[in-house]
Amino acid sequence: MYLTPQHVLLAGATGLTGEHLLDRLLNEPTISRVLAPTRRALAEHPRLQNPVGELSTTLAQLSGRVDIAYCCLGTTLKQAGSEAAFRAVDLDLVVAFAQRARELGARHLLAISAIGADPQSSIFYNRVKGEMEEALKAQNWPQLTLVRPSLLLGERLQPRLAERLAGPFSRLLPGKYHGIEACTLARALWRLALEEEDGMRVIESDDLRKLGKN
Repeated sequence: MYLTPQHVLLAGATGLTGEHLLDRLLNEPTISRVLAPTRRALAEHPRLQNPVGELSTTLAQLSGRVDIAYCCLGTTLKQAGSEAAFRAVDLDLVVAFAQRARELGARHLLAISAIGADPQSSIFYNRVKGEMEEALKAQNWPQLTLVRPSLLLGERLQPRLAERLAGPFSRLLPGKYHGIEACTLARALWRLALEEEDGMRVIESDDLRKLGKN
């Protein structure tokens, strides 16, 4: 069964995937409102509501009906500056955003995790992503979609050196390890939101690439 969400909450709209997803949402005539809190103001649009400020502060101020929520939040250890700061964004802030989305009535959460997410992993990044997934599962969403993209490909406003170096190589890797374009991931996220499938599902990167084809 396919449903058309009319009121969408989006976190991470200024990020690589979030920018593509926001553009897609605002160009969908069926969408009545996109509520996208950001730290810097977005370009105005008649169907965009854009509270500006730190998300940890603006979450409590969000209001209005929400059908689905997208979480495209994510940083790197280098950008965060420490493991504690990384966890504050990729775990704590993600969980707080999801909880607020539930309070606003959202029945479906789509969240970007990462390939290799595992709460028992010896790799810090993968372990935090796995802990984030477990925390979202514990919120008992009617519908929860966790996507695990491989290396994201695309031009960022603030380029990440590691992604630039690994990008060409990632295009040669097989299956779910093959790099994925951010615009492809955004299309896949939109299409997944149209499907009504109760419970939780995890979508790996190779399936995301198929779903996000033009």
